This record gives sequence, C-alpha cells and structure tokens, in this order.
Amino acid sequence: MEQYKQEFIEFMVHCNVLKFGDFVTKSGRKTPFFINTGFYRTGGQLKKLGEYYAKAIHDKFGLDFDVLFGPAYKGIPLTVATTMAISDLYGIDIRYCSNRKEEKDHGDTGILLGSPIQEEDRIIFIEDVTTSGKSIDETMPILKSQGAKHIIGLVISVDRMERGKTNVSALTELKENYGLTTTAIVTMEEVIEHLYLRPINGKILIDENMKQAIDAYYEEYGVK
Repeated sequence: MEQYKQEFIEFMVHCNVLKFGDFVTKSGRKTPFFINTGFYRTGGQLKKLGEYYAKAIHDKFGLDFDVLFGPAYKGIPLTVATTMAISDLYGIDIRYCSNRKEEKDHGDTGILLGSPIQEEDRIIFIEDVTTSGKSIDETMPILKSQGAKHIIGLVISVDRMERGKTNVSALTELKENYGLTTTAIVTMEEVIEHLYLRPINGKILIDENMKQAIDAYYEEYGVK
C-alpha cells in the first residue's frame, strides 16, 4: 500500500473522521464503522485532505483534465482544497466548479459556482463518501444542462465497498450508469489491512472482536 494511503488512514483517525463502534447509517444499516467527513474542520486539515485527494487523482487519472467539480455542499471545500493542492504539488492550474442549491439571478448569476463549463472541458467529480450515488444523480443533469460533454471520472475519499441500490457497489452503479471511471483515496479493505491489530496512539482500533463485527457487516451488506 502506498505511503500516502497509510498516512491518510491515520489522518482520518486523528481527525475523528473514522470511528469504530455501533452506528446506524442514513439508510438504516447498523454498522461497526462510521466515516463523518464533517469533522475536517480546520484549515490545516483541509490542506492535508486536498493533498491526499490530489495524489489519488494523479495516480488514477493523471492531470490531463480541466475542471474539478464538487456537488454542493460538501463538494465545495473539496474542490477548492484539491485544486490548490494540485497547483502546489504538480504545478498544474485546474479550474474548480460546484453547483448551487438554488440558481442565483443577480450578480454572479447561474446555477454554478466557480468556473463556468465549456463544451470541450474534461471534468472529474469529487465527493466525500459515496454510498448511494444520490448526489451524482442529482448534479449530473445540471452539468449536462451547462454543456458538459466529457465527464470522465469520480474520486472519493473512502470506498465503503458495500452494496448500493443493487447487489453491486455504488461506485460500480455509477460507472455503469454514467460511464465514469472511479477511484478512492483508500478502500475499507485497505483501512482494515492497515489498522488490524495495529496500535494508533496506543490504542488498537480493530481488534479481533471488531474484525469479526466488520466481517459480519460485509457478509450482510458487502458487494456480492
């Protein structure tokens, strides 16, 4: 596993973004782990998060694209942080764009925030954690209505590796529905591999009991 992936996993733990215990997801699934990206709350954390996204994008897509698009609202700081990181790390100036929840009819008008979309633009989506693909389903028509023709990929922070609306993962569904190439900074398989029986700040987060709970969860909700 690449060094930046290992660092990112521990970064999530330090930021209280990744937790283990007893939780319930929005879909009602009882889960032994939970990822809440709302706990990235400082400038320093967002700067590092942008760097991890930038490295994942570079590894999967290279830098031959024009616009990084993040669905409102969480996607807005992600696009800004990551385009800044791409500029700092690789010297490439990528434009950022997000949608507004409501179209603005004065001043900086329109449904988009940041860069306008041009027909020839190659666009990559950026998301936090995709479990259902709902935000992509909602914003894809907006991008299409703005003239987007080349939406080439999607990057998220963590692939939970569980079923979406069908027996395949949400990322696979998005690939099938929209032709998107998808990637994540890390997968839950990599998270488990790195943290299993490994002390972080003197505490083992995935011990034998937690590993059994995670295995049972994937037995029920994992991709078949």
